[in-house]
Amino acid sequence: MANSDIRRLDREIQQTQKKLEAVRRGEWWPLNGSERRAMARALAAGAYRASRGRSTSHAEERMDTTGSAAEMRLNAELTALHSERQRLITEAARAKAAKKSSRWF
Repeated sequence: MANSDIRRLDREIQQTQKKLEAVRRGEWWPLNGSERRAMARALAAGAYRASRGRSTSHAEERMDTTGSAAEMRLNAELTALHSERQRLITEAARAKAAKKSSRWF
């Protein structure tokens, strides 16, 4: 049972790492709904200001801020997954050691 949980966590860790790399490249698919909406608003505001011949620096800053927030969220998720994996490994090792020490021969 514990090994299947560890394998499941390994898959989730790999998926989260792929999402983190994609966010660092500037891709939108790993963003959650509120982050996507914030990016779309900033993009629309920047396009509007650019069409009027004005500076788009504020919109670019908002997009960068949203991207870094998504990166921080994914880093926190990755850290939590790693700690949960370590907890499961430690728990399985303790159970194995207890099983070994309970033998009489």
